[in-house]
Amino acid sequence: MSIKMTADDLRAFLQRDFTQVADDFEFVSVTEEHVIMALAASDQHLRPGGTVSGPSMFALADVCAYFCILSQLGPVALAVTTSCSIDFMRKPAPGLLLCRMELLKLGRALAVTEGRLYSDAAPDKPVARASLTYSIPPRG
Repeated sequence: MSIKMTADDLRAFLQRDFTQVADDFEFVSVTEEHVIMALAASDQHLRPGGTVSGPSMFALADVCAYFCILSQLGPVALAVTTSCSIDFMRKPAPGLLLCRMELLKLGRALAVTEGRLYSDAAPDKPVARASLTYSIPPRG
């Protein structure tokens, strides 16, 4: 598959169409094989006990999956999550959280992704694994 949207294209799309969360996420890498995005987990992303909350990790995985799909599909704002499964494996500390997402299948109606989330403090130990499926609106 070839890239239809670069990191700059995706960043502009995020800024234009998702202003409410655009400042929360950063593009680290966009290649034909994967998209890596980062979330700077601060106080608003923490749960009691000082670890990054599940909803914050879900948000990073979901946004990263969305842009992984758009990088290959092009700007389709109405692609939506239809399924998500996350395995939380370790408690990430506050700081930079990274998600590396791969597109496993891009079909006419569905796209399937899989990724891993890592704490910048321990990049060799994933904190979560996520599988997401997106529904792609009819092109026409």
